[in-house]
Amino acid sequence: MKKWNLIIDVAECTNCNLCTLAAMDEYVDNDFPGYSAAMPKHGHRWINILQKEHGQVPMIDVAYVPTMCNHCDDAPCMKADTTGAIRKRDDGIVLIDPEKAKGQRQLVEACPYGHIWWNEERDLPQAWTFDAHLIDQGWQQTRGQQVCPTAAMRVVKVEDAAMERLAHEEDLETLNPEWGTRPRIYYKNLWRYAKCFIGGTVSAKAGGSVDCVEGATVTLRKDDAVVSQTTTDNYGDFRFDRLDEKSGAYALEIVARDGKKKVVKAVLGASVNLGEIRL
Repeated sequence: MKKWNLIIDVAECTNCNLCTLAAMDEYVDNDFPGYSAAMPKHGHRWINILQKEHGQVPMIDVAYVPTMCNHCDDAPCMKADTTGAIRKRDDGIVLIDPEKAKGQRQLVEACPYGHIWWNEERDLPQAWTFDAHLIDQGWQQTRGQQVCPTAAMRVVKVEDAAMERLAHEEDLETLNPEWGTRPRIYYKNLWRYAKCFIGGTVSAKAGGSVDCVEGATVTLRKDDAVVSQTTTDNYGDFRFDRLDEKSGAYALEIVARDGKKKVVKAVLGASVNLGEIRL
């Protein structure tokens, strides 16, 4: 059977928050019987955008990751449910019944992603419903996809095997796959948020002045093994992306076109800009 999935391209998210506002516009003060009770005006962000800043001035990168209920196939909240309030529909959508779930505060703690929200006034746990009430009316997209100005969100309804192929073809990832929850929210270019970089600027003194070194070969090594290689641009800049956080010591060998060489060492915790490297 075909099931709903949401694909988010981290490289296209600009933190405009329109998806967050669209969810608020849809759910605040609006009850949808059988789907959700009204979202409170304050304190809930059913679509919440994470932000991470990498590097140091002037080499900075910022990534944004919209997060929400993951509509997991192996949802921890369902295991914590004591009244049959949570159901997994055949189309993959997870819904929290707004009547049966009353008083079940333990469901908030059960979600490892932090996306079940407690409505104090209604004594009720709540989460983003994948806009199921609209889907059931024939919509083929969510409100978030509808308003996204950069097309960072894309809804697809396919069979599981087709989704696996799509995830492989587009290099899609889910948040914290090690938790084994099998989410239906997928991310493209998640490395922009989850990985680190090592970068710097190569310069050299010539003719009484210092200038950028273009076209220098920079080789990144770890434990004497080559990790990657690149060349400096016309500003002398280079950058190695997709490195693991806290991955330790690296060596960078820089060789200019005129044969000048230098080896620089770096220890990677978070992303690091090595600054000017004078040959």
